[in-house]
Amino acid sequence: MHAARRVSVVGCHAEGEIGDVIVAGFPVPAGDSVYARMVAFRAQYDDWRRFLILEPRGSVARHVNLLVPPSDPRCVAGAIIMEPTEYVPSSGSNLICIATVLLETGRVPMVEPVTHFFIEVPGGVVEIRAECHEGKCVTVELVNVPAFVDRLAAPLEVAGVGTLAVDVAYGGMFYALVDATRLGYTLEPHEARELAVLGEQVRRAAREQLVVVHPDNAGIQGVSIVQLNEPFRGVGAVTRNTCIVAPGRSDRSPTGTGTCARMAVLHARGQLQVGEGMIHASLIGSRFEGRILGTTTVGGRAAIVPSIRGRGWITGTHEYLLDPTDPFPAGYLLSDTWGVGGDATQDGSAA
Repeated sequence: MHAARRVSVVGCHAEGEIGDVIVAGFPVPAGDSVYARMVAFRAQYDDWRRFLILEPRGSVARHVNLLVPPSDPRCVAGAIIMEPTEYVPSSGSNLICIATVLLETGRVPMVEPVTHFFIEVPGGVVEIRAECHEGKCVTVELVNVPAFVDRLAAPLEVAGVGTLAVDVAYGGMFYALVDATRLGYTLEPHEARELAVLGEQVRRAAREQLVVVHPDNAGIQGVSIVQLNEPFRGVGAVTRNTCIVAPGRSDRSPTGTGTCARMAVLHARGQLQVGEGMIHASLIGSRFEGRILGTTTVGGRAAIVPSIRGRGWITGTHEYLLDPTDPFPAGYLLSDTWGVGGDATQDGSAA
């Protein structure tokens, strides 16, 4: 058949969260860094993101990652990370998917027992250490971009809920972190819908009331995700959380950047030291292992160097077509399936 677009994608998920990788068919924007390429893609080609993420080809549970040339010579690839409502600086689950796809499709030569390489994302350079065995990428440990606290126990007025104390931290995107147990939640699967509604209420309030800007890149700003968690259970114990991805659904994985943000908060409070780590569990029981490798500074602020360890699995290979007569070349959304917020952008619009 004649097609206006043919896009090749390798499907993948990391601990339950979908992070498909585009390997052919998408435009590659110009730019002197992956961040610049992301900005150009967002401005010029966002209909391509919507083509894969919105219905009828996608869903609110999907992320897609576009491989692009890196600007840092250490890196084997660059990646633009596209989520349901935004382009993000970094993402642990998506990077695990990208590394798994690069290795298992032969785009990066696999070295056993450990393959070591770097990927450039809009937020910076991420180091990858992949454990490999008999042609399989068994686990991926990534050294993420630095994570830091923006503020602790900030009062936030949430309509219908009251005043909450929220921590705001950056782990690759900005998070508002809330102890959900103080609101009566136990972070069990049957609470998923209520937690999604709460998370969206907190996100909207945080974006209105709490101004947050990355000190090294003013283009990275605003709370993107809300982490609803339980009190830290200690090193070696499993601590539950769910991160509500706009427009309102629980991340199926424990969320890599969310775990980095949580570790920055715990370190700032003296609950987690360099060399120590935490195990984060999601609503479906999947786990990421996080560690604090060291300390650094970001724009004069104290920060940690975090690592995340998890697993990815390839789910299939797909070729997506656009018939020239298809009336929905950039997809569509309806609020019955598109999260609890029903928005296509972080600012709350469906456009």
